[in-house]
Amino acid sequence: MTAVIDIDARGTQHCETTALGVLLRHQGLDLSEPMLFGLGSGLSFIYWDRRNMDFPFLGGRVKPFDLTRKLATRLGLELLVQETTSPRKAWDTVVASIDAGHPVGLQLDSYYLDYFGSEVHFGGHVLAMYGYDDHNAYLVDTDQQGGAVSTTLTSLAQARAARGPMTAKHRSFTLTVSRNPPSPHSQIIPAITACADAFLNPPIANLGHRGIEKAGKAVRGWLQRTDAPQRDLPQAALMMEKAGTGGALFRNLYRDFLAECTNLLDSSHLRTGYTLYAEAAGLWSETAALIKKAGESGNARCLVQAGSVLGDLSRMEREAMQALSCLGSETPRMIHP
Repeated sequence: MTAVIDIDARGTQHCETTALGVLLRHQGLDLSEPMLFGLGSGLSFIYWDRRNMDFPFLGGRVKPFDLTRKLATRLGLELLVQETTSPRKAWDTVVASIDAGHPVGLQLDSYYLDYFGSEVHFGGHVLAMYGYDDHNAYLVDTDQQGGAVSTTLTSLAQARAARGPMTAKHRSFTLTVSRNPPSPHSQIIPAITACADAFLNPPIANLGHRGIEKAGKAVRGWLQRTDAPQRDLPQAALMMEKAGTGGALFRNLYRDFLAECTNLLDSSHLRTGYTLYAEAAGLWSETAALIKKAGESGNARCLVQAGSVLGDLSRMEREAMQALSCLGSETPRMIHP
């Protein structure tokens, strides 16, 4: 049997916002990827390292699926989430939705997907499924992974059944736009201030601006942290730059979100936040380049320099979020209705 839905597989960069865009456009709600990321208060930072980990983990966003939940709440979307330990029930749920003409979001471990470029386990990967036949599932992933792609049903089942960090139990979800949803523009300020408050007041030192500062101190010893620096440091740099862990991709998205907001709201605090994040995005790319160079050359001075840049980024992002947190105490003039 074959069932394929006609969808808009637009080129995007981040997995969760890619899936959200597919599901919402199918419902008639077309928002840019940066706007989806920003309205979901998606920006964050975490530095995580434990003795049983092969290498430290740097995360530049909120934990998987938090963005989806926050976006649904802000936009008054009906979010239906299904989880089960039964592979058969999980598959039947997805098939029923697609047969009814509704694409489905899936959270799974990208390691098992046939087309995926990175051979690293990541249980927080999110994508949209829009069709299937007797052998393959038809999916929409990020531009980097090919956009509209396919994988065998066997590989999809493995990816959905995986267990480990950040995984969910065969999680699938759908979104439905309500008849009288709030205007996305009316939710910009609450989304920005919530993101800023969480970033400025992290419960532990591994998160937010404190986490970036901690990463700046720790990165200086990364050549001694691994037995394979020529492999692990360039891999960490690639993930930072392309997958967003730690920095560049998510800072680019948030910069573009703030730029879009400055065209809608007249606020000096908003412009300050945008200016600082525009600068920060470039510095994250510089940091990734230094980490890659350190791994390839074994030159520890590159990591000292990367640590110094991360220290600057901690201060810069703190100042940006302090400015953005002030949006809650003012009523900016709408530039466009």
